Order: sequence, then structure tokens, then C-alpha cells
Amino acid sequence: MANKRDYYEVLGIDKNATDEDIKRAYRKKAKECHPDLHPNDKEAEARFKELNEANEVLSDKNPGDKEAEEKFKEAAEAYDVLSNPDKRARYDQFGFDGPDMGGGAGGNPFGGMDFSGMGGMGDIFDQLFNGGMGGSAQARRNAPRQGNDVRYELRLTFEEAAKGCHKSVEFYRYENCATCGGSGAKPGTQPQTCSMCKGTGQIRQSGGWMTTVRTCPACGGSGKVIKDKCSSCGGSGRVRMRRTLELDVPAGVDDNIVLSKRGQGEPGANGGPNGDLLIQITVKPHKLFRREGTNLRLEVPISFTQAALGAEIDVPTLDGSVKYTIPEGTQTDTEFRIRGKGIQQLGSNNKGDLIFKVRVETPRRLTEKQRELLRQFDGDDNGKQYDQRKTFIDKVKELFDK
Repeated sequence: MANKRDYYEVLGIDKNATDEDIKRAYRKKAKECHPDLHPNDKEAEARFKELNEANEVLSDKNPGDKEAEEKFKEAAEAYDVLSNPDKRARYDQFGFDGPDMGGGAGGNPFGGMDFSGMGGMGDIFDQLFNGGMGGSAQARRNAPRQGNDVRYELRLTFEEAAKGCHKSVEFYRYENCATCGGSGAKPGTQPQTCSMCKGTGQIRQSGGWMTTVRTCPACGGSGKVIKDKCSSCGGSGRVRMRRTLELDVPAGVDDNIVLSKRGQGEPGANGGPNGDLLIQITVKPHKLFRREGTNLRLEVPISFTQAALGAEIDVPTLDGSVKYTIPEGTQTDTEFRIRGKGIQQLGSNNKGDLIFKVRVETPRRLTEKQRELLRQFDGDDNGKQYDQRKTFIDKVKELFDK
């Protein structure tokens, strides 16, 4: 440890430097001595500025410049200590002789120990402390994945939802670019292995005995970078296309029901299956009918005479009007049921019922003769025909007789 330079000296800062000063100095030093820096490659320089320059990823990028490599290792080690408040405090107090200030084990607290005699436990320790999980993560990224689903809202009239209909559905979805075959690269070229993460799609950073892993910012986790992008898709490998699908909507669909058309979504990755087209139904309200499951509800106005004497009336249904006889003395809000005139049950031939409620309308404009007849009727009846009024009067008398 005696031949190591002071960490503050390595970064060119004093001991009162803030966290932001440390980050800024580290990035500057790393840029100056990074072995893989090409002065004429602006894209590589921009990517490098975004990186959390991890020593284990970048230290072997330029085997021909050992001095630059050593300087970068030194800068990375200084940043690792000074950016951690606990390590920085120990370093300020003890220097290189403090705890966790180096050692042959590096980021592994069990470094130098042989776990080969522990059977499967050796593999477990190696994965936990030596970054052995990168292979499995890369395998997951390369595994076949189903494509994204596409959602579409289909608006139907009340009658279309009840009886079923045929619709031409136009929707947009992303598909593999025909020009580059989905690679995103200009025809005749291929995506290249990302130099920042070496194709793993991950950047690892060791701090003490803990290793953190994050998605590589240069390739977005794909492990590949595209230098010559396809002109048709701009390097994304996908283009937005409009498609038309002929759809038979079954009878009995309702609001918010989702019809799924398998394989009509976006294409999968790495040979995975396509996603689905999810069609959500929205039904426009009807002016007369109200739906309750498979039943229909309706209000029908009738005259005072029809209610008193009974009558045959026309009741509207989704299939046209039907005749229905209401009995004499029908009161307002009385409900009647017509079997099988409701909505067809989805996936079945069974139908619900039509339930209609009558509203007795009181005449507004009467001739003098009509008024006289009503007065005569009311006087002759003496309230005997009005069950509810008679019950009400009896209750009032009972209340005041107490």
C-alpha cells in the first residue's frame, strides 16, 4: 500500500471537496486516461460521459497503453472510496491502513478462498460475490418474448351489441421493418457488440464487498449497438403500420367487454409469439331501453282511461312492437314482463325478458263536459274504488282519534 498515491491527489481535489466535486473530478480524469477513447469518435465520447465508469468494465479496453490503464484503475478506486461517506471517513482517519481500504479480495469478502470442496455452494458463492449472474440475465434477454398487445376501442349502437354485427376494424401496430428485417441496421451491415458492456447489456460496479448491476446506457440493455442505422425505421427495427381486420361481433356483448384476437398484436422478440389485439366494446345508450344483464327495461305511458278500464297496448321491443293486454284498474308503476324479448345471452341462444313499467298520464286539458263527468264519477264512487286513498284516509283518522 505504501506506493499508492493519495486518493485526493489522484483526483486533483482537496479534502473539503463535496460529493459533486468528487464526481466531476472523477469523470474528468476518467475521460483523460480512458484507453478506449478515440478523439475523432464523438458518439463514443458521448456514451462514455454517461457511464458510471466501472473499473472492471473499462480497465482492459486498451492493452497497448498500460500507463493509461493503471491511471484509470487508480481513479476508479479513488472514486469508489471518496464517493462513499463511510469509506471516506475511514480513509481520512486511517489512510490505506483503514478497514476496507484494499486487499487482494477486491469486491468479494471471501476473495482468495476456495469453495470447490463445497459442492453446489461454491457456485452459489461465486454468483453472489463474483457476478456470476450475468450469464443468466443475458440468457433471459435473449429468450423468446411475446410481443406487446394492441388495444382498440370499438363503439357499437345498442342494437348492434344486442343482436351482433359485422365490423371492419382498422388499427395501428408496430411491425418488424421490412427494409432491415428488424435488426435496425442499414442493409448490408449488422449491429455490433457493445464495447461498454461487452455484449452483456449490464454495467457492474463493485463497492466494498457489494456489487451493483444496472442496465448499460450505451445499448439500453440489448448488448448491441447500431452504427449505421436503417433509414426506414431509424434504427428501431420497427415501423408503425395500419391494418384492417374483419370482425364478427357476437350477439349479447356489453359495455367494457374485451374481445381478444390472438396473434394480431405486435411481433414477439427473439422468435417469440405475436401479442394479441384486444378490442374493448363501448355501447351507446338507447333512447327507450335500459339493459340489466340480459333483461331489458322500459317505461310505457298509458292513459287514465286505459288504466281504469284495461286495454290492449303496443309495447316496443328490439324486434318491433308487440300487443299486450293490461288489466283494468292498473296503477302507475305497475310492472309487466314479456318473456324472451330481452337480450341474447353471450355465447348462448337463451334470451332475457322485457320488463316494462306503466306510467298513468293524467289529462291536462279537459272540456267542461269531461270535467262534469269526472265530478259525477268521483261523487258517485264516494272513494270506494280508490284502495290506496281509502287506506290513507283511515290512517289519518286513526292518527287524530288517538
